[in-house]
Amino acid sequence: MHKLKDNLLVKVILAIVLGIALGGIIPEIIGRIFITFNDFFSELLNFLIPLIIVGLIVPSIGRLGQTAGKLLLTTVLIAYGSTIFAGLLGYSASMSIFPSLLESQAGQINLAEKAKEFTPYFSIEFPPLFGVMPGLVFSFLFGIGLSRLKDSTFGKFADNFEEIITYLIQNLIIPLLPIFIFGIFLNMSYSGQVVTILHVFLKIIGVIFVLHVFLLLLQFTIAGIVAKKNPIKMLKLMLPAYFTALGTQSSAATIPVTLAQVKKIGVRDEIASFAVPLCATIHLSGSMLKIVCCCIALMLIQGIPIDFVQFLGFMLMLGIAMVAAPGVPGGAIMAAIGIIASMLGFSPENQALMIALYIAMDSFGTAGNVTGDGAIAVTVDKIFQKKIA
Repeated sequence: MHKLKDNLLVKVILAIVLGIALGGIIPEIIGRIFITFNDFFSELLNFLIPLIIVGLIVPSIGRLGQTAGKLLLTTVLIAYGSTIFAGLLGYSASMSIFPSLLESQAGQINLAEKAKEFTPYFSIEFPPLFGVMPGLVFSFLFGIGLSRLKDSTFGKFADNFEEIITYLIQNLIIPLLPIFIFGIFLNMSYSGQVVTILHVFLKIIGVIFVLHVFLLLLQFTIAGIVAKKNPIKMLKLMLPAYFTALGTQSSAATIPVTLAQVKKIGVRDEIASFAVPLCATIHLSGSMLKIVCCCIALMLIQGIPIDFVQFLGFMLMLGIAMVAAPGVPGGAIMAAIGIIASMLGFSPENQALMIALYIAMDSFGTAGNVTGDGAIAVTVDKIFQKKIA
């Protein structure tokens, strides 16, 4: 019971159910209190997002750059390529499936207008210190520079700042998310949009689950061809890591199990010990697939134009922004939400729906990430079969 009480997914589901149930009966004076909180939380989130990006990306790039060799470069390129490929798969499948699947819901939702049925009592504005894109550029360039310094004061500062940001996510943002999501669904229930949203949620979750299974089969088929091994047998050996990730919702917490299973596949110890921890922070194919599909679905039902070039740029930036997301439930979406808002123009209401959808499937995305790490480890092991550079 204690584990259930502390489980973020359980809290989010409870928030959604309560928001739906109370939306039609709650007095306006009470509803406005939650909308006032949501308005404040949105401002807080917008303020922290650039800091989250800097706090997570700078030290992660700095640490990567201090590990020299072809092994690192090869693993990073394969992991990043796998993540972007998952995004392209999600985009192609979503644009093929969702227009007809969500046809009955298209145009029925306008969150920007209808979500204002409850109005906040007051608003407090505190703009971020800098924008998301400047934060990304600074993080990338500063991280590269930091990688050239050894035992520097800036390196220690970056590590400490990362700890602060992780603490704020774990102890401030994540605990308050269920209240934020409750307020969003309370408002949607009050304005009569919630039934449509739930229909959309169920359809999106079903499609994404099937795509995750297809992606894992494809990843291990490619790894099997490269390494000349049976992909189904390898995938079966990775199932303990998959189910562990379902429970922990954290790639980092699943590393010991992933490492053990990768070695059982036949990957050499020195390759496995290098590739698995690295991929746990940079390989996010499952998360990328989820986010892309959810974004397209929400844009389709609201009639927001979708442009492939825009989405490609979004995916390329997202693959970097999610690097080294904290090993806590919902960490990747917190690192990604700024890119979603700045590049796709998502409103606070849409951001809340993205967070709710992501957390509802967080276990499956994390499980897809860590299981796919096995395919990457097998591929890297084959490439460096003769020696490790």
